[in-house]
Amino acid sequence: MRTLCELTAKTGSLDQRFTPAPTAIEGMLGHLAVAYRREHYYQTEITLTGEYQNIFVRGRADGYDPELNQLEEVKTYKGHLDRMPENHRLLHWAQAKVYAHLMCLENELPSINVALVYYNVTSKEETLLVEEYSAATLQAFFESLCRKLLVWAEQELAHRASRNHELSGLNFPYPEFRTGQRVLAESVYKSAMKQRHQLIQATTGIGKTLGTIFPLLKAMPEAKLDKVFFLTAKSSGRELGLNAIRTVQKANPGLTIRTLELTSREKSCEHPDKSCHGESCPLANGFYDRLPNARNEALKQTMMDKPTIRKVALKHHVCPYYLSQDLANWSDVVVGDYNYYFDLHALLYAGTVLNEWKVSVLVDEAHNMIERSRKMYSAELNYGAFNEMLAHVPKSLRGVLEKLNVSWAVLNRSQTVRYEVYPNIPEEFEDALQRVISKITDYLAEYPTFNDAKVLNFYFDALQFSTLAESFGDHSLFDITKTETSVGLFQQDATLCIRNVIPAKHLTPRFQAANSNTLFSATLSPSSFFNDMLGLPENTSFLDVESPFDASQLKVKVARHISTRFKERHFSHEPIVHLVAKQFIERPGNYILFLSSFDYLNDVQSLFNSLYPHIPTRAQLRVMSEMDKQQFVNDFTLTSEGIAFAVLGGSFGEAIDLTGDRLIGAFIATLGLPQLNDVNEQMRLRMEKIFGLGYEYTYLYPGLQKVVQAAGRVIRTTNDSGVIHLMDDRYNQSKIKKLLPKWWPSPDH
Repeated sequence: MRTLCELTAKTGSLDQRFTPAPTAIEGMLGHLAVAYRREHYYQTEITLTGEYQNIFVRGRADGYDPELNQLEEVKTYKGHLDRMPENHRLLHWAQAKVYAHLMCLENELPSINVALVYYNVTSKEETLLVEEYSAATLQAFFESLCRKLLVWAEQELAHRASRNHELSGLNFPYPEFRTGQRVLAESVYKSAMKQRHQLIQATTGIGKTLGTIFPLLKAMPEAKLDKVFFLTAKSSGRELGLNAIRTVQKANPGLTIRTLELTSREKSCEHPDKSCHGESCPLANGFYDRLPNARNEALKQTMMDKPTIRKVALKHHVCPYYLSQDLANWSDVVVGDYNYYFDLHALLYAGTVLNEWKVSVLVDEAHNMIERSRKMYSAELNYGAFNEMLAHVPKSLRGVLEKLNVSWAVLNRSQTVRYEVYPNIPEEFEDALQRVISKITDYLAEYPTFNDAKVLNFYFDALQFSTLAESFGDHSLFDITKTETSVGLFQQDATLCIRNVIPAKHLTPRFQAANSNTLFSATLSPSSFFNDMLGLPENTSFLDVESPFDASQLKVKVARHISTRFKERHFSHEPIVHLVAKQFIERPGNYILFLSSFDYLNDVQSLFNSLYPHIPTRAQLRVMSEMDKQQFVNDFTLTSEGIAFAVLGGSFGEAIDLTGDRLIGAFIATLGLPQLNDVNEQMRLRMEKIFGLGYEYTYLYPGLQKVVQAAGRVIRTTNDSGVIHLMDDRYNQSKIKKLLPKWWPSPDH
């Protein structure tokens, strides 16, 4: 019913101005409050169904009063009812009238009273709008909506049938699979068919992207999949996914698979100086009136990447970003960032649950998932920013904010050390913060045009903090960090943080909602680490795909005379410089030297330039634009020579493809271990408590994954050859060797 009305009765302008809405709990309590005020014979949550030709409609009406013969649709809200957009009201009436028709149909009623009940969750007041309709009038209204939907429904059924027929006979784009690619593809196909989940470790060079997308497309008809989500950590990964589908389409002419690229609002917005509503942005004005035609044209393109979406959107004068959001409902394959399925407000996850889609999820470069997920489920509040914000708040908000200020100040004064972890979030502070959120929410409902950035930024941060506080547990830390300068700054700079350590609690429901999940990367060992951290389902398997590379392509050397431990690091500068120069002199070409920090990098490069001024060098900078980063990569050419200095775990430690002589060697002067600091030590203690592997889960495994990713820049194809220098004596330890790729040759010393 909801889909029927939204597709056929939604009109008017897009309006994304922030208007505080009731929470799920407030909405539920509002519905209960309305029902409680009715007589004992009042019926609630009535399941109703109906049909029109091949359209089947199902829904649950909020309430029915048999004495009044009145069907009620309850809508909760905050603020002023007269400020509700007219198109919202029209949509609500459409929903109520459809339910009323279904009620008349089921109970053979000649007429019925149709009521919209607007319940203000703040004032507890309800506004009742009632209209009487004959059953014939309601039937005509219902059928008019269905006729509008019928053309669309027939189009969608035809597309689904055509898509499944074409995918059943899908041909692989190349005459044969690469080494390891067939094993990969078969595993992904079987996981979709048997509704299983898997981690796949596969080195670069076997065609992981095509080897995962192709089998899922092939499985869609028999596995009855609605959609495939290809999720990436970076925009470069998105392009690889889109290119893989283009390759499949080229090899299978006429394939009508609908592929959508989701991009952020910042990168899609045509009018960044305007607000997202019809009174400000011309592409929001009348958006829903023009959306059907824009949607139809976009879906005919099959490859709905960012340029295509923009072209169609501007032709129909609608917002490209919100057009793409709508198209996610009708696409077969969606390519986008991790956050579209995994974060707190994930569009694709919400659609999967709400619409009961049967989806298979592909997670590219999955070694990034742990850190990305931690950021999704962490929140900070800074006391200094809070005090700056106080100068901007309206007078009516000052009282509740001052009470929060008092509670916060008590926390600041009670902590005498720079950093401290607390077992729980103080109840008094949490209650005070919740009162502030409620008060600001009510204020914004009263004054929807209020737009002070400092107040709104604090409000959104507080909402995130409060949401995560509700599910706080062993998977997260609550800590307070102070800056030790003067007494005043000591308190002003205090930062409260809910810091996610183990994302599993938040991610598990998302994995469980999918028919199958495949997480793949070149570095997913040990698999138990990723299972524990990400909360993968119990029937998750691990596949380590055979590498297409041969040990003869690579030399691995361990510099046992070098220690990059922090306390001994200053002794390592000269040995590193001489070793790098020696290798370059023996075989001139393009090399990267990875170090653990920018300070370390600058010291080593300075010494290198003074001792070997004839060898060209260049370095990664602390701040680089996208253009600067691309130029850094472009400077690796088939004819260039020199040493590039980079930070391990940074922009150039993964996801750059330098084949042949563009890169012939890498020096890794670190184990990649995260910095030893208060936060990481607290994370280590939490990991030790839960898993008994605190050091490994906090330091060793994340560090070695960065090392292997960086080293993987050297051998990219079966024709490449090169050398890797592991510059630390600890690389000789057996527990370290076990974490290095199996296909690597035994290290030379």
